[in-house]
Order: sequence, then C-alpha cells, then structure tokens
Amino acid sequence: MNLKRFRATHACILRSFLILLLSVQSAFAEPSRLPERRRPQFENVSGWIIVPYVFDYPGLGKGYGVLGGAANISGTYTDVAGSIFAGDVSGEALGISSIHLVPQKLILDTGVIHVSNATLQSYSQRGMATEKNDYTLLEFVNSSFYGGRLLATFFERRFEVYAGLYSGSAQFQSIREPDGNIIIEAQNAARSRPTTMVFGMQIDATDDYVDPRRGLRFNVSNWRTPARDVGPDFFYMDYSATAYIPLGRQSAWAFTYLRSDAYVLRQGETDYDVIARNQGLDCDTITDLQQRTECEQVINSIIAANTYGTATSLGGLSRLRSYPEGRYKGAHTEFFGTEVRWNLTEENKPFNIVIVKDVRVAFQIALFYEIGTTADRRSELWDITRSSYGVGVRMVVASGLVYRIDFATGNEGFQTSIFFQYPW
Repeated sequence: MNLKRFRATHACILRSFLILLLSVQSAFAEPSRLPERRRPQFENVSGWIIVPYVFDYPGLGKGYGVLGGAANISGTYTDVAGSIFAGDVSGEALGISSIHLVPQKLILDTGVIHVSNATLQSYSQRGMATEKNDYTLLEFVNSSFYGGRLLATFFERRFEVYAGLYSGSAQFQSIREPDGNIIIEAQNAARSRPTTMVFGMQIDATDDYVDPRRGLRFNVSNWRTPARDVGPDFFYMDYSATAYIPLGRQSAWAFTYLRSDAYVLRQGETDYDVIARNQGLDCDTITDLQQRTECEQVINSIIAANTYGTATSLGGLSRLRSYPEGRYKGAHTEFFGTEVRWNLTEENKPFNIVIVKDVRVAFQIALFYEIGTTADRRSELWDITRSSYGVGVRMVVASGLVYRIDFATGNEGFQTSIFFQYPW
C-alpha cells in the first residue's frame, strides 16, 4: 500500500468513527427518539448446562464431547463455559465472560482453547469460484489460542467501546485428500504464531440488548494483524447494521448488512519457494499430477493472503449457515441477511431438566434467508454470489443466553448448527 492510499484509508476510518460518535451524541441528546428498553440490561439470574454432544462437521471431522457452563455465578454477572472433545479433532476449551471490573461499566471477557490435532478445509482458490468438493484437508497439531476483550458500556448498553487481543500458535503437519489419504507430510514446518488486535464500537438503539424486537444497531471494528514470519501486515474494517421491525407485540423481522474490507500495509512473502520451505512442503516430490497441483494450490492460497489480506469470511454459524466455517475467503466481503423471529411464547418460567437449569423467557421459531459474496478485488464483488435459507428454533433465557438450533440449505446441501446467541 503506498503512502497516499494509506492516508486515504485511515481518513476513511476516522470519518466512520466520527459519524458514529456524532450519531451517539445526537441520539442521547434526545432520549425520546430511542426505543425504551423492555427490561433491565444486566440480569443476574443463575443458570447452568451440562450436556454431552456429538459432531460431524465438514472439514473438522467427527467426534464427541461434553459441554458445561454456568451463567451469573453466585449472583454476579460472570459466566463460565468449558468443553472437552475428542475424535477426529480433540482438545479442551475454557471461557470466562462478563467479569465486571467496574459494575455495569467495564467488562472483561477471556478464554483459551487447546487442540491436539485438527483438520481444516483448504479450497483450490479464494473467492467464490470453487465447487463443493474442490478442497484438500490441512492437518495441524498442538494448536493453542487465547485472548481477551475489554468492553466499556454506557447508557443501558446503548453505546459500547471495546478492545481485544487474540493470539496463538499452531504447526502445520500434512495435506490430505477429502477422504483422509495423505498427499504430503510437512517436513519441519515453521510454527505459526498469529496475533490479532481489535478495536471497535457499537450503537444499540433497540428495545433490548439480548433479544431486540425494534430499533437499529450499528457496529464498526478494526481488526489488525501485524506481520509475523512470512505473513503480511494488514488490517480489515467491518461495518455492520441491523434493523429490527416489530411484528405484533412479541415478534420481529430482522435485516442485517455487513461490509468487510482488508487493507495491506506491507505485503508478506510472495516468493513461491520461500513459502514452500516455510511450510515444509516440496510439491515436486509428488508423482501424482493431480496431488501435486493440490499441493501447489495450498502454497498459492498463502501467497494470495499475503498479497491482498483477508477480510471476514462467509460460512459457518453466523453468515451463510448452509456452508462450512470459513468456506469463502477474500480481501472484500459483503453480506445481506434477514430473519423473521416468531415468538410462540413470552413468559418467565423456571425449568430444570437435569442437564440444564434456567428461566425461560421466550420460545421462538425463525425463518431466514442470506446472500453474500467475497473477492480479492473489490470490483469483482457480486460477480458470484452464494445464498442460504432455512428455519431455526431458539429459546431465550433470563440468564442472558439464547439457545439456538438452525437448519440451513443452499446449493452445496444441508447443514445443521447448534450454538448460543443469535447469528448477528
């Protein structure tokens, strides 16, 4: 990135933050313009869950585990969740959230995950122009990731500023065919140690922080990844807006938009041979021409990421839910989504069903449709698009969680996701 573009980019960032700050000042100068909050925005109702589970996720493989969590421990606002899992991917995870350093003003979230072995899908190229089975599996061993976020919140959670740091390490071990057969094993691959810093702010002009039914929500964030080893020095900007339109007294129709753009301050290594040595790969030793091509595609994908940077990806639990996590990657992303959230009940009913205890606030059916695009060149956005649609079942509880099961389909088939909180 030349100096002129660098300055123009940061001027755009500063203007975006200034617009948000002026919006905050304008909105809070006239509180009557904001939807009234339906309930207190900090609840300390206790709840817990302990549940065994199995998973069969494209790219990650099959396995089983146990998930446990406790919300609002001992009357505080602090939540703790952890999981132990094994199978094709095995490891442990622990997260502690909503640690109130200053009650209802300054909040800390932190977590750590260790994975002894895992495989990720690597498609033949970035962008949208790949088919469902056009991928190989990248195997990593002894991976650890950790990080935390500090959040300052004001005006009943209507305005928030946050900063976070996330880091980790992983070692590349092999490239495999989708059926698991080894294409090539890495020899003394360098251990990658990525670090990402985030700074952002959110305006929440809705009637509820956890379960909004009317109003608007805006978020802007800067995700910075400094150069490490052969990687680039880049950042990406995320801009998102969500509108909630009430349907009757209990339900809502939600619309969301995301724009994500990567900016490279300094390109990473783009020499094919240097990347190959760093990853411990010698593709020329592979006699099968198809497998050699697949090995070369992995290296070329790293070169593309080092050249253009990487914005927010599409696919997974939040955006384009019928596709695997991180299915589509590029330097620029746009996404539109809509959900009709139909509340079948609205109540405050305690329940205890052996594996989970809480207070049910609402039970909900959701119908959703999503469409998105990503590309390394901004001019190529919307040349190719992908979409998902489906139905979800949600339970909102008083401890502040939303238990979510979504069933989505698209042109690559059907996908089920089980997670917490709304997708966006």
